[in-house]
Amino acid sequence: MEIFFIRLLQFMLAISLLVLLHEGGHFFFSKLFGVRVEKFYLFFDPWFHLFEWKPKNSETAYGVGWLPLGGYCKIAGMIDESFDTEQMKQPVQPWEFRSKPAWQRLLIMIGGVLVNFLLALFIYSMVLFVWGDSYMAAKDMTMGFKFNEEAKAIGFQDHDMLVGYDDKTFEKFDVDLYRHIADANTVKVKRNGKLIDINMPEDMSLLQMLQADPAFARPFVPAELDSVIPGTPAEKAGLRKGDRILAINGKKVDSWNEFTYQIGVLNDMMTAAKTSADSLKLRTVQLVYARQNEPFKAQLVKNVAQLDADTVQLVLSQELLLGVGQTTIYNYYEPTKVSYSFLSSLPAGIKYGWNVLSGYVGDLRYVASADGAKSLGGFGAIGSLFPSYWDWHQFWLMTAFLSIILAFMNILPIPALDGGHVLFLLYEIITRRKPSETFMIRAEYVGFSILILLMVVANLNDILRWLGYM
Repeated sequence: MEIFFIRLLQFMLAISLLVLLHEGGHFFFSKLFGVRVEKFYLFFDPWFHLFEWKPKNSETAYGVGWLPLGGYCKIAGMIDESFDTEQMKQPVQPWEFRSKPAWQRLLIMIGGVLVNFLLALFIYSMVLFVWGDSYMAAKDMTMGFKFNEEAKAIGFQDHDMLVGYDDKTFEKFDVDLYRHIADANTVKVKRNGKLIDINMPEDMSLLQMLQADPAFARPFVPAELDSVIPGTPAEKAGLRKGDRILAINGKKVDSWNEFTYQIGVLNDMMTAAKTSADSLKLRTVQLVYARQNEPFKAQLVKNVAQLDADTVQLVLSQELLLGVGQTTIYNYYEPTKVSYSFLSSLPAGIKYGWNVLSGYVGDLRYVASADGAKSLGGFGAIGSLFPSYWDWHQFWLMTAFLSIILAFMNILPIPALDGGHVLFLLYEIITRRKPSETFMIRAEYVGFSILILLMVVANLNDILRWLGYM
């Protein structure tokens, strides 16, 4: 429960900051061009609000709504989500949105998106200035990768080092590496000291690569024990730091990737077991491990603790091997660290943010597929992206990422979003004809319905994942 509240607090703080600044962008340009702002709210306030304050001699009421789905900047003389049609029936006033030239109305509408995008670039720059950048260089991963059967069918082999794609070089081990593989015509690998080109199929999907179990490609990490906690079943069984697991139930294990997959298979089989006898049989696991190249055997059985010189039986947790710490890529490779001065952090932050935006936009092509629709997430999925502990570095990275998402989603040409208003304004500028108010109101209803539908689907996916149906 503590983890839940830590993530919730980070999520609410980030969203509140982004919404306030987004609506502040609309507010700034409205005031700049003499347009009256009637309400400036954090969160929506249907039927009632939590707080409202209107300064003396001010036409703007400031407040906090109860529905945390965004923010609200009610601009006089504009058709928006308030659906205030009565105001639109009155004569046009000089301080209204509709009385201003199209270019001013355009700047008012893109003000929120502009602020969010610039904010993301600024945050990324300051993160690089304060913390620098740390990443695992692809060229340093000399043990290569572990590939699944689909990847091997294409031509990859375990321990292949990923060198480049389409005459470009893989720089970092991150999600962009997988994006490049999915989009590449040719991937270059180093195998046994030789460079080999692998021709990629045209129907590669990043989403399927990441959702595959086992994964399409993961760094090869030997199944060596990083630590064994004293007093645990693993320690009583004689397992020690540095031991390497060789096999589970006769299945060869050469890495933690393979170990995790085999344990997953066992867990799935135990879940499907129909009788207690079947379950007990599946819980008896034959383990072979090596210490200084000398093999040892252990038999692992749940709720049994018996030591023997050649065969060991010990109590298991749900994950097996209770008390064992796994090695990671950081046990074998040193990350590359880059520091930035204030001035150098600005172009680096812009480049970083643009790369994040282009990657996000490119990934949206998968949303139209069935798997892509299932991958949509609501507030729960977004909140889970924050770390389970308070970390300002990760918090600001996530806030910048959400700011970019907010900017891009709002500029989409959907009525009820900023992008919908921008689309109609561009139409007006080009044709010199303003869409009728009846059309604008109907378009606002359609756009609002689309947004509600998307929100319901995304949050329903969160609930189904929580219940274990997805």
